[in-house]
Amino acid sequence: MFKTTTAITLALIATSAIAEGELNLYSSRHYDTDERLYSDFEDATGIRINRIEGKADELIARMQAEGANSPADILLTVDTSRLARAKEAGLLQAIDSAVLEDRIPANLQDNDNQWFGFSQRARLYFYDKASVSTPPATYLDLADPAYKGQVCIRSSTNTYNQTLLASIITHHGEDVARDWAQGVVANMAREPQGGDTDQLRGIVSGECGIAVSNSYYFARALRSDVKGLSAEIDKIGIAFPSQDAEGAHMNLSGGGVAAHAPNRDNAVKFLEYLASDQAQVYFSNGNDEYPAVAGVDLAENVAALGEFKADAVNLSEVAANIPMAQKIFNEVGWK
Repeated sequence: MFKTTTAITLALIATSAIAEGELNLYSSRHYDTDERLYSDFEDATGIRINRIEGKADELIARMQAEGANSPADILLTVDTSRLARAKEAGLLQAIDSAVLEDRIPANLQDNDNQWFGFSQRARLYFYDKASVSTPPATYLDLADPAYKGQVCIRSSTNTYNQTLLASIITHHGEDVARDWAQGVVANMAREPQGGDTDQLRGIVSGECGIAVSNSYYFARALRSDVKGLSAEIDKIGIAFPSQDAEGAHMNLSGGGVAAHAPNRDNAVKFLEYLASDQAQVYFSNGNDEYPAVAGVDLAENVAALGEFKADAVNLSEVAANIPMAQKIFNEVGWK
């Protein structure tokens, strides 16, 4: 259950003494607020971070092309599907870290210790308070014909949706997952378009009765002015799905040490730093996410979303079902 608790401040877990050298970070996290994460690590360790930023698929392709000559030490990216893809491509390596084993919940770690989750986003239902009196109680309910013509959701190529469907396969099996995907397609208010914020804007505009979005897009609109959303955000209700079942699905932001990391020790230090309370608090305060580490304070606007039960499924198992999820999307015509 996510709730605000008192965090214990840790003096940089990763380093007990000043280190030196550099770290080559390949990151698809495109948030300006992450600057604080990097500068704090550099100040505390003396390790200089060299960043290559881009879209996740581009960075994975770049690492594949570079092969054993890749300068990458860390791949930091969004969601389980891309972390799994990097592992399957042989781009990551297993590491042994007592800090990460202790701090990161087991279900948010790769079974072979090749990647770790450091922050989370809940994949939720949002709804028009005026037109939807009974929002879907579970993920499966989104396919109920009662919601025909009301659902706005992103395309099947979106990694958040791929992982959500993979989790449904994990919990309920392929047949149920296929029926769900087909039912959601039948209930769509429009063809999939735009990002998660666009789904929420669809509620404000009246085009969507129900929108599927990650929590941090809504939390961000509470904290700052998001065009077409913040001014009328009171129109939107929040539904945490499957609270009497598996719990709300959580998308990850995470990373791993590159297979050919030239600065492996510094890379491990950086991942351990991301698991510290200092960094975990900043994931919530800086980017409206849920920390991966239990007992860390939430940002006020994130806590305002309410307490809920999170799905504790092993995300390595979910990752194994992502290829089947894409196959099902294709079969049911989810564009």
